[in-house]
Amino acid sequence: MLLVSGRHRYEGRPADGALPAEGPELQDRIEVRAGLGIVGDRYFASRAHVHASVTLIGLESLEAVGAELGVDVDPAATRRNVYLRGADVEALRGRPFSLESIADDSGPVLFRGYRPANPCAWMDHEVAPGAFRAMRGRGGVRCDPESDGVLALGPAVLRTAHPVPIAR
Repeated sequence: MLLVSGRHRYEGRPADGALPAEGPELQDRIEVRAGLGIVGDRYFASRAHVHASVTLIGLESLEAVGAELGVDVDPAATRRNVYLRGADVEALRGRPFSLESIADDSGPVLFRGYRPANPCAWMDHEVAPGAFRAMRGRGGVRCDPESDGVLALGPAVLRTAHPVPIAR
């Protein structure tokens, strides 16, 4: 999954509900700019989100949260940008890595993982009761793109200087 949202939808009190989306948020293809983020996303070129303009999360983590809570988790409710399967996304913190979409021949997009994408209280309302606590330590990673490029929905190659465990 690839998610691009032009606005902050989780504002105010969670009990009031999320703001409506402005157009389609799930995309088949996203354009990434070095040091700026994802074109069209709410954090694009935001100085407040330096080193945090792109967020990644592992689908296995969300499936584990869902199993613990006894619910099906809608990954889009977490508001992360890039959803990966098959890699321990949390291990990318503090590391350079690249993602290359197999369906697109534009080459790899270079990133550097920085800090955890910690869950917020909205997760209890939008994902499921207890999700805020269940997602701690597996809410993904905030990244900074270090090259321009394109990511497309579908299989991709993740490259790192150090091995990243396979998510289970």
